Amino acid sequence: MPGVDPYALPDDLPVPDDDGACDRLPGRGMPALRLRATTGGEIDLAEVGAAGTAVLFIYPRTGRPGEQLPTGWDLIPGARGCTPQSCAFRDLHGEFTERGVELLGLSAQSPEDQAEFAERVHLRFPLLSDPSLELGAALGLPTFSVDELTLYKRVTLVVRDGEIARVFYPVFPPDENAADVLAWIGSGHT
Repeated sequence: MPGVDPYALPDDLPVPDDDGACDRLPGRGMPALRLRATTGGEIDLAEVGAAGTAVLFIYPRTGRPGEQLPTGWDLIPGARGCTPQSCAFRDLHGEFTERGVELLGLSAQSPEDQAEFAERVHLRFPLLSDPSLELGAALGLPTFSVDELTLYKRVTLVVRDGEIARVFYPVFPPDENAADVLAWIGSGHT
Protein backbone atom coordinates (compact mmCIF):
# COMPACT_ATOMS: atom_id res chain seq x y z
CA MET A 1 0.00 0.00 0.00
CA PRO A 2 1.36 3.43 -0.90
CA GLY A 3 2.31 5.61 2.06
CA VAL A 4 2.60 2.71 4.52
CA ASP A 5 5.82 2.74 6.53
CA PRO A 6 7.23 -0.82 6.45
CA TYR A 7 9.16 -0.09 9.63
CA ALA A 8 6.27 1.37 11.62
CA LEU A 9 5.87 -0.16 15.05
CA PRO A 10 2.56 -1.69 16.15
CA ASP A 11 0.72 0.36 18.77
CA ASP A 12 0.30 -2.60 21.13
CA LEU A 13 3.93 -3.63 21.68
CA PRO A 14 4.62 -4.77 25.25
CA VAL A 15 6.71 -2.31 27.26
CA PRO A 16 9.89 -3.79 28.79
CA ASP A 17 10.32 -3.54 32.56
CA ASP A 18 13.35 -1.94 34.18
CA ASP A 19 14.81 -5.00 35.88
CA GLY A 20 17.85 -3.08 37.16
CA ALA A 21 20.21 -5.12 34.98
CA CYS A 22 22.11 -2.01 33.86
CA ASP A 23 22.17 -0.05 37.12
CA ARG A 24 25.85 -0.81 37.80
CA LEU A 25 27.13 0.26 34.36
CA PRO A 26 27.64 4.04 34.80
CA GLY A 27 31.28 4.77 35.61
CA ARG A 28 32.58 1.49 34.19
CA GLY A 29 35.23 1.53 31.50
CA MET A 30 34.73 -0.04 28.13
CA PRO A 31 36.56 -3.36 27.77
CA ALA A 32 39.44 -3.96 25.36
CA LEU A 33 37.46 -6.02 22.90
CA ARG A 34 37.85 -6.02 19.12
CA LEU A 35 34.68 -6.62 17.09
CA ARG A 36 34.11 -6.73 13.33
CA ALA A 37 32.55 -3.59 11.90
CA THR A 38 30.44 -3.03 8.80
CA THR A 39 32.85 -0.24 7.83
CA GLY A 40 35.66 -2.80 7.44
CA GLY A 41 38.12 -4.28 9.87
CA GLU A 42 37.62 -4.31 13.61
CA ILE A 43 36.91 -1.68 16.24
CA ASP A 44 38.37 -1.91 19.74
CA LEU A 45 35.64 -0.98 22.20
CA ALA A 46 38.25 0.39 24.62
CA GLU A 47 38.86 3.13 22.02
CA VAL A 48 35.17 4.01 21.60
CA GLY A 49 34.64 7.37 23.27
CA ALA A 50 38.17 7.19 24.72
CA ALA A 51 38.89 10.82 23.81
CA GLY A 52 35.45 12.34 23.52
CA THR A 53 31.87 11.07 23.41
CA ALA A 54 30.37 8.08 21.66
CA VAL A 55 26.94 6.47 21.60
CA LEU A 56 26.78 2.69 21.35
CA PHE A 57 23.24 1.42 20.85
CA ILE A 58 22.86 -2.30 21.43
CA TYR A 59 19.87 -4.07 19.93
CA PRO A 60 18.55 -7.64 19.68
CA ARG A 61 18.54 -8.21 15.90
CA THR A 62 17.20 -6.82 12.68
CA GLY A 63 14.99 -8.74 10.31
CA ARG A 64 15.98 -9.60 6.78
CA PRO A 65 13.63 -9.32 3.82
CA GLY A 66 12.01 -12.66 3.09
CA GLU A 67 12.95 -14.22 6.44
CA GLN A 68 10.52 -14.90 9.25
CA LEU A 69 10.98 -13.18 12.59
CA PRO A 70 11.68 -15.37 15.62
CA THR A 71 8.68 -17.01 17.29
CA GLY A 72 6.46 -14.53 19.13
CA TRP A 73 8.81 -11.62 18.35
CA ASP A 74 6.15 -8.93 18.81
CA LEU A 75 5.17 -10.39 22.19
CA ILE A 76 8.68 -10.20 23.69
CA PRO A 77 8.99 -6.88 25.57
CA GLY A 78 11.64 -4.75 23.86
CA ALA A 79 12.38 -7.13 20.99
CA ARG A 80 10.66 -5.37 18.09
CA GLY A 81 11.98 -2.10 16.71
CA CYS A 82 15.64 -2.57 15.79
CA THR A 83 15.24 -1.18 12.29
CA PRO A 84 13.24 1.90 13.39
CA GLN A 85 15.80 2.55 16.15
CA SER A 86 18.74 2.24 13.74
CA CYS A 87 17.04 4.43 11.14
CA ALA A 88 16.33 7.09 13.78
CA PHE A 89 20.04 7.19 14.62
CA ARG A 90 20.77 7.33 10.88
CA ASP A 91 18.41 10.27 10.45
CA LEU A 92 20.02 12.18 13.36
CA HIS A 93 23.59 11.18 12.46
CA GLY A 94 24.43 14.70 11.25
CA GLU A 95 23.30 16.25 14.54
CA PHE A 96 25.39 13.80 16.55
CA THR A 97 28.37 14.52 14.28
CA GLU A 98 27.93 18.29 14.73
CA ARG A 99 28.29 17.71 18.48
CA GLY A 100 31.40 15.60 17.96
CA VAL A 101 29.64 12.39 19.01
CA GLU A 102 30.60 9.09 17.38
CA LEU A 103 27.75 6.65 16.67
CA LEU A 104 27.94 2.85 16.64
CA GLY A 105 25.40 0.04 16.76
CA LEU A 106 25.94 -3.51 18.02
CA SER A 107 24.06 -6.79 17.99
CA ALA A 108 24.81 -10.50 18.24
CA GLN A 109 24.11 -10.92 14.54
CA SER A 110 26.74 -12.15 12.12
CA PRO A 111 28.97 -9.69 10.27
CA GLU A 112 27.16 -10.69 7.07
CA ASP A 113 23.73 -9.88 8.52
CA GLN A 114 25.01 -6.58 9.89
CA ALA A 115 26.57 -5.63 6.54
CA GLU A 116 23.38 -6.49 4.62
CA PHE A 117 21.31 -4.37 6.99
CA ALA A 118 23.70 -1.39 7.00
CA GLU A 119 23.69 -1.33 3.20
CA ARG A 120 19.92 -1.81 2.89
CA VAL A 121 19.02 1.10 5.19
CA HIS A 122 22.03 3.29 4.23
CA LEU A 123 23.78 3.62 7.58
CA ARG A 124 26.80 5.95 7.67
CA PHE A 125 28.16 4.65 10.96
CA PRO A 126 29.54 1.24 11.89
CA LEU A 127 27.53 -1.69 13.15
CA LEU A 128 29.51 -4.14 15.25
CA SER A 129 28.97 -7.87 15.28
CA ASP A 130 29.20 -9.69 18.62
CA PRO A 131 27.87 -13.21 17.94
CA SER A 132 29.68 -14.64 20.98
CA LEU A 133 28.19 -11.98 23.29
CA GLU A 134 31.66 -10.96 24.45
CA LEU A 135 30.63 -7.43 25.42
CA GLY A 136 27.74 -8.89 27.38
CA ALA A 137 30.12 -11.14 29.31
CA ALA A 138 32.53 -8.27 30.00
CA LEU A 139 29.89 -5.80 31.21
CA GLY A 140 27.11 -8.12 32.38
CA LEU A 141 24.66 -6.87 29.76
CA PRO A 142 21.13 -8.30 29.84
CA THR A 143 20.07 -10.87 27.25
CA PHE A 144 17.04 -12.97 26.37
CA SER A 145 16.55 -16.21 24.43
CA VAL A 146 14.18 -17.12 21.61
CA ASP A 147 14.29 -19.95 19.06
CA GLU A 148 17.67 -21.16 20.37
CA LEU A 149 19.16 -17.67 19.93
CA THR A 150 20.57 -15.63 22.78
CA LEU A 151 20.21 -11.94 21.99
CA TYR A 152 20.97 -8.66 23.70
CA LYS A 153 18.20 -6.68 25.30
CA ARG A 154 18.09 -3.14 23.95
CA VAL A 155 20.54 -0.86 25.80
CA THR A 156 22.11 2.43 24.74
CA LEU A 157 25.41 3.53 26.29
CA VAL A 158 26.84 7.04 26.18
CA VAL A 159 30.60 6.65 26.58
CA ARG A 160 32.70 9.66 27.51
CA ASP A 161 36.47 9.59 27.89
CA GLY A 162 36.43 5.80 28.02
CA GLU A 163 33.76 5.47 30.72
CA ILE A 164 30.06 4.80 30.52
CA ALA A 165 28.52 8.17 31.38
CA ARG A 166 24.84 7.37 30.84
CA VAL A 167 22.75 4.26 30.23
CA PHE A 168 19.38 4.24 28.52
CA TYR A 169 17.60 1.08 29.68
CA PRO A 170 15.04 -0.14 29.09
CA VAL A 171 14.74 1.57 25.71
CA PHE A 172 11.13 2.14 24.73
CA PRO A 173 9.83 3.07 22.29
CA PRO A 174 12.92 2.21 20.28
CA ASP A 175 12.22 4.68 17.47
CA GLU A 176 12.49 7.58 19.96
CA ASN A 177 15.80 6.48 21.50
CA ALA A 178 18.03 8.53 19.16
CA ALA A 179 16.09 11.73 19.90
CA ASP A 180 16.17 11.00 23.66
CA VAL A 181 19.95 10.47 23.60
CA LEU A 182 20.50 13.59 21.49
CA ALA A 183 18.35 15.64 23.88
CA TRP A 184 20.36 14.37 26.86
CA ILE A 185 23.63 15.24 25.12
CA GLY A 186 22.24 18.60 24.00
CA SER A 187 21.30 19.53 27.55
CA GLY A 188 24.96 19.95 28.43
CA HIS A 189 26.00 16.40 29.20
CA THR A 190 28.99 16.32 26.84
